[in-house]
Amino acid sequence: MDLQRKLEILSSAAKYDVSCSSSGSNRKNKKGGIGNASISGICHSFTPDGRCVSLLKILMSNVCIYDCSYCVSRTSNDFPRATFTPDEICDITINFYKRNYIEGLFLSSAIVKNANFTMEKLYETVYKLRNEHNFNGYIHLKAIPGADQDIINKAGLLVDRMSVNIELPSSESLKILAPDKDKNKILLPMKHISNNIIQNNSERKNFKNAPSFVPGGQSTQLIVGASPESDLKILTLSESLYKKMNLKRVYYSAFVPVTNDKRLPEIKNPPTLREHRLYQADWLLRFYGFNAKELLSEENPNLDINFDPKTNWALQNIHIFPLEINKAPKEMLLRIPGIGERSVNRIMAIRRVSNISFEDLKKIGVVLKRAQYFITCSGKYYGDVSFDEPLIRNRLTPKEDLNILESKGEQLNFFNMPGFSYSPAILKVDDIFSSVIGEL
Repeated sequence: MDLQRKLEILSSAAKYDVSCSSSGSNRKNKKGGIGNASISGICHSFTPDGRCVSLLKILMSNVCIYDCSYCVSRTSNDFPRATFTPDEICDITINFYKRNYIEGLFLSSAIVKNANFTMEKLYETVYKLRNEHNFNGYIHLKAIPGADQDIINKAGLLVDRMSVNIELPSSESLKILAPDKDKNKILLPMKHISNNIIQNNSERKNFKNAPSFVPGGQSTQLIVGASPESDLKILTLSESLYKKMNLKRVYYSAFVPVTNDKRLPEIKNPPTLREHRLYQADWLLRFYGFNAKELLSEENPNLDINFDPKTNWALQNIHIFPLEINKAPKEMLLRIPGIGERSVNRIMAIRRVSNISFEDLKKIGVVLKRAQYFITCSGKYYGDVSFDEPLIRNRLTPKEDLNILESKGEQLNFFNMPGFSYSPAILKVDDIFSSVIGEL
């Protein structure tokens, strides 16, 4: 099989892995080397359906010994198989980089023969890139659950970010949909990588020339909709991973039915709107001081389609509002719908020298169409309806059915695509971007 055909097969198979990020590393070039993984050296580029294309994103192989029901590479699937050699991956990466096609490499693989064999081949690839080709660009590598920790350790000293995909939110779902996988084997390397990152950061404080271990941190992916877990279950798991594993990101991937299996739910289109709401809630967990049980409960275990999670929380806790913009503490300003982290920092800085008027808020970057119902400025309420929860809820409720987005079968995107349109009343542009920039 020629190299181009391999690239077509293995790049296509890699598109279902969304935990593709290129930030947080400051690896710099050295004399005689090629590439730079510093923050300014990685340029994000997004396709209309929201995918990052700044990295060469491929599988080393799609020849898999596992039979996960949701995976396109499952062993029982009848489709073309291919495997790159380490030298082929190195050649493609270097040539693509020199042509300015990419800024780095995202490398994963199906499980070939066994976990150790696969991890050794991945390690061989990144070793050759770093030491034989002097490539200093960004590398994100998948750690293979079940592989020896020594191999993962050696790979971690060469790459910028590592990830171990959990994929399914519970051990029960793993047993049903991915019987070859084991929850403990997935969590063990995650914990090991986390401990090594902490230890390495401590060493680098004392010895500045100590080698970096996964400087960009680690991430994981959860598939949404392939199993019956609620949003509360998913967010509780994410919250635990952030606290216990010090993860940089948890990525959420709407389930795409790529294989036929009676164990999988029958859906026409991926639950992309649910994925979007989970990303918004994830920002609230990481940057806004919320926890999963504040946003959801056993009585209401799933995120509301009509409202972003912060607005929904505010409506359910209307007794806390309205908050005075000139007096509310920072942690409460962060909980006002329409006021993001950057806007809060600006408000805090301005308040030291003068009062803030309602007219000032738009200049600061506040989304007044939401914030106006939850704030006062110098004691005055500026909402265009009375301060009453049903009236505010009615005012903020989209006038059209959000489920129309799901019926189109498209991922939420930054731009209108040919043949697809949505009403601004369904999902505002700032709502689309909020899961990317985190401004809620």
